[in-house]
Amino acid sequence: MDSRILGPSSLSLSVVGLGCNNLGRAGTATLTQEGATAVVHAALDAGVTFFDTADIYGTEYGLSETLLGEALRGRRDEAVIATKFGHVDFPSPLSDVGPRGSRSYLRAAVEGSLRRLQTDRIDLYQQHTPDAATPVEETLAALDELVREGKVRAIGQSNFDGVQLRAADDAATALGIIRFASAQNEYSLLARGAELELLPAVRERGLGFLPFFPLANGLFTGKFSRTERPADTRISRQRPHIAENAPWDAIEAIEAFAAERGIGILEATFGWLLARPELTSVIAGATRPEQIRANADAGTAWRPTPEEHAYIDGLFPRAA
Repeated sequence: MDSRILGPSSLSLSVVGLGCNNLGRAGTATLTQEGATAVVHAALDAGVTFFDTADIYGTEYGLSETLLGEALRGRRDEAVIATKFGHVDFPSPLSDVGPRGSRSYLRAAVEGSLRRLQTDRIDLYQQHTPDAATPVEETLAALDELVREGKVRAIGQSNFDGVQLRAADDAATALGIIRFASAQNEYSLLARGAELELLPAVRERGLGFLPFFPLANGLFTGKFSRTERPADTRISRQRPHIAENAPWDAIEAIEAFAAERGIGILEATFGWLLARPELTSVIAGATRPEQIRANADAGTAWRPTPEEHAYIDGLFPRAA
């Protein structure tokens, strides 16, 4: 498995990561500890070292972190763990502590995550959403404290736009404290809004980029077609509109493109994503060991030429 350094940090991430929002998800094999451990161990055995979770993931607050921490017992040093704090749109047992980006909230949140993850340090600690109630300077200063205390190695943010990213980076520089090393936003062949202002800001400031939903909730795994919708998938259970509204002409065109090269749509999608140098790791979800092994294989199978990348680009509408 190839690896890439995350922005200005020293963290080395496998180019295929495991998105852990499925750990503790109802209706999946990874709802249980047994199922979660099977997927985490399959990831490690396949060379996947980057695990991305959050305190709100799972059927109850903290469950994904708890399952991941237990799964990594005895193998913690093989993993790079990322988690998140402070999503402003989800309930939290810490809501009385203060605003989600405040020092008081952050200090309480990190202790809970460390305990659930059964670790003494979080490799990448990410602010899950911007918090309009807290100056970004306060959040950054609190994160800087955690880095100096050894509880956190690097910091990142999620769901910021390009303006917010630059403002946070300017604030950290002015204060002389640690900068965000990464940005995590939705990005796939079907969701390319990040190309407008976010990715230019990421490149300008030298950050790493971590796309979520890179396979469009599984639409680009090769399991779906115009007529086939596997029942045991997230799209069929929770988001049928994704398949119903999918651009099937374009999807069938990329499938034909891939077949001509002896690969599948999964390999073509990973290749298209990883051709972007600012993209550090493709954090795709999995609920069974065979899925994470397929993702790991796809992430190392193929890279497009500039012409091939441009062809795939042209199949799907750019953000406008």
